[in-house]
Amino acid sequence: MNINSTVISGYQTLNDMRYLLDGITTALVVTDNNIEAIPAVQALVGQLRQQIPGLSVVNSVPPEPGQHDVAAIVSALPAQEVELVIGIGGGSVLDVAKLLSVLCAGDAPSLDALLAGEKPQRRVRSLLIPTTAGTGSEATPNAILAIPEKQTKVGIISPVMLPDWVALVPELTTSMPPHIASSTGIDALCHLIECFTATVANPVSDNYALIGMKKLFASLETTLREPHNLAARLEMLWASYYGGASIAHAGTHLVHAMSYPLGGKYHLPHGVANAILLAPCMRFVRPAAVSKFAQAYDLLPEADTGLSEEQKSHALVDYFSALVQRLQLPASLEALGISPDHLPYLVDAALDVQRLMKNVPLAVTADDVRAVYLTLFPSHPAQ
Repeated sequence: MNINSTVISGYQTLNDMRYLLDGITTALVVTDNNIEAIPAVQALVGQLRQQIPGLSVVNSVPPEPGQHDVAAIVSALPAQEVELVIGIGGGSVLDVAKLLSVLCAGDAPSLDALLAGEKPQRRVRSLLIPTTAGTGSEATPNAILAIPEKQTKVGIISPVMLPDWVALVPELTTSMPPHIASSTGIDALCHLIECFTATVANPVSDNYALIGMKKLFASLETTLREPHNLAARLEMLWASYYGGASIAHAGTHLVHAMSYPLGGKYHLPHGVANAILLAPCMRFVRPAAVSKFAQAYDLLPEADTGLSEEQKSHALVDYFSALVQRLQLPASLEALGISPDHLPYLVDAALDVQRLMKNVPLAVTADDVRAVYLTLFPSHPAQ
């Protein structure tokens, strides 16, 4: 089994994909209802049906899937053996596809066992095709699931889940509504800047993060102004992929740790939760990452290279705040109707995500986390 992905990319790349599927007679397409309705995806599934006689389609992956959603999908799978899992969609779909590639393998651990920490040893072959540019799931060994009983999310992590093939196809992302393109783009930015500043950052993850940020800074707002600019769309797909690759070699930290309870309890879309937290968390982290913030700032097309490192680090945080505002994403929890009465829960739940909290480049206390959350309730003064 190969755990090093081959990436194919570019306009109409899928027309050249037939050679990947030679000899495969049974496959499972994993998607959701909205993605399945896109004409380009319908054409792709039709192409797959022509080449793979035993093709089944699962189109019931919900946004922010939980363990019970995946368990229901597994229980409804066809009895026939699956040789290939093909994920077509956003991060939730791709995460479920990665899990199914493991769960469809013979003698696979159960989903409960995976959630309890057992590591998979093998999977069936897999092909991941993102239709959003943000999660980078196609490049990570992670699958994130909501745990409703605990009102949070957990990650199942193993290099075994890295796919055989990834296809970055810009025309499949043109149907994203602007608010989805915005929030998923900010998700990619969080991956890049968090991995770049994490305690576990290293030259490999740094290289991926710098390449990804340069592409994202140059292309995110262009894709919103020009939805059918395929060159910019492809750059965003690569930025997202590099964000995922950064995660595979390092790891996210404060933004993601604090966003997990927002998704788990309030079901906020992951990219929206991250967007709300991006500037406040980076403002807290900045003193421990001045040099790296300055390096990231220098990648901005409008960067003022005459500033000192300290000035650049502040300017980067200001850029993050202004970017979220320009993208018309929420900047506070208050605006979403969430009460500060839930602060004790949020603080405890965020601190419980130790897998990510240990990556923050400075010590974080409960008071620190509470202070960051409090900035998201502007009409409630700090107490």
